[in-house]
Amino acid sequence: MPAGGPDGRDIFPTSAVLCRDGVGKVPFPSGTLVWPVIHRITFGFFLWIIFCSKIMKDSVSRMEPTAWNKTFFDAFDHYNPLFMMAMMIWLWGLNVHVFMRSRVNYPKVFDLDSNHLTHLEIWKIASWMTILVVTSMTAYLYLESYEATQLAAAQPVIIYGVLPFLLAFPVDVLFSSSRFYFITTIFRMIFPLQPISFPDFFVADVLTSMSKVLSDVERSICRMYFFQIVESQMTGVPEDDANFMCGNHSYWIPCILAFPYLCRFFQCLRQYSDTRDKSCLLNALKYTTTFPVIILSALKYQLPDVVLWETIYRPLWLLCSVINTLYSFYWDITRDWDLGLLTSKAKKSLLRPSLLYGHRWVYYWAIASNLFLRCSWTYKLSAHLRHNRLTVFTFSGLEMLRRFQWIFFRVECEYNKMINRGASVDIPLKEVGTKLATEHFSPSDYDT
Repeated sequence: MPAGGPDGRDIFPTSAVLCRDGVGKVPFPSGTLVWPVIHRITFGFFLWIIFCSKIMKDSVSRMEPTAWNKTFFDAFDHYNPLFMMAMMIWLWGLNVHVFMRSRVNYPKVFDLDSNHLTHLEIWKIASWMTILVVTSMTAYLYLESYEATQLAAAQPVIIYGVLPFLLAFPVDVLFSSSRFYFITTIFRMIFPLQPISFPDFFVADVLTSMSKVLSDVERSICRMYFFQIVESQMTGVPEDDANFMCGNHSYWIPCILAFPYLCRFFQCLRQYSDTRDKSCLLNALKYTTTFPVIILSALKYQLPDVVLWETIYRPLWLLCSVINTLYSFYWDITRDWDLGLLTSKAKKSLLRPSLLYGHRWVYYWAIASNLFLRCSWTYKLSAHLRHNRLTVFTFSGLEMLRRFQWIFFRVECEYNKMINRGASVDIPLKEVGTKLATEHFSPSDYDT
């Protein structure tokens, strides 16, 4: 996600930066000093992952097959959404890395200052999150293998408490400016009481791809809550009822799936109110096509008659899914990426005149793969298709990759629009932070 100025650059400085800011001119270490540090930290990261993997393997070997099946399902429900979040942070770091090596001035697009996070710092955050999640899951399996059920059940509770605490930690450490930037962006996304900026709807769009992850977080928290009650025998809620309340029959699942799209819908209405641009209404209509897919899928678990689902609601669900997929694909290509395909501009060019990534085949690949990956869109929105956990994991990962690819061309398109509007570019991508923010440069400064 876009982020503001980082804290603690002493661990992961970039060799291209010559000074910490334009006033103090504190020099950073050169590349010959930086990369050995990065290599040592990378080695330690993988060494810890291997160590945890060995403990998990030994823990599994101590379990009976029946106990292992239940433990695996519980561990998947608790840790799958956290791994997906970590994956998205890793991919965002790769997005930033490509932006910095290309001619796409992402700091200008997101209106960031000269101290924004680099890709190395984003990967540092992703590394620590991955380590925390893997360590928690290792402890969970290890304790379960010795039948320390209460201690094992506490592990996901701890990790789900620690991560939000670190994000909202009100002290000027741990990349505080970036954390507060993200939190305020989320707040503006939920409550669109002011004009919508690019970061506002960008984060909302990314969260639509993570709607399945958010619903899995709710399911995990629900299971932790009810199973803690069952284990402590504070109430007579049986385990089967807890599974029922936290499973696909829960009304919370479709509500949380729809929530990011609802936020994006209200953002579009706010944009129309501010600009009177009718395309904002068409964009809002695109997000409304998601709601029938979610609602009809959830209906399967509420209908008493299976025949009613097969004959009426399932065909309606398929029709709504096709409409949503095609509409979303069309909007990606023609509006979000501003490519000529599928529009009247296709007679002149299937793409567009200004292609900052250089190779035309990259754009054709993005168009084709986006259509293919959009098909997984229906899967992640449809609760009644989630029976196989490995399939769920695969399709969630595919949606993360689709959004990762979408980000490249969406930010490039926005930067092209800024150039066409005659916007000055403040921060050169080859030397982010090396010149004063008051200086201005031509687009030629970004050539690699």
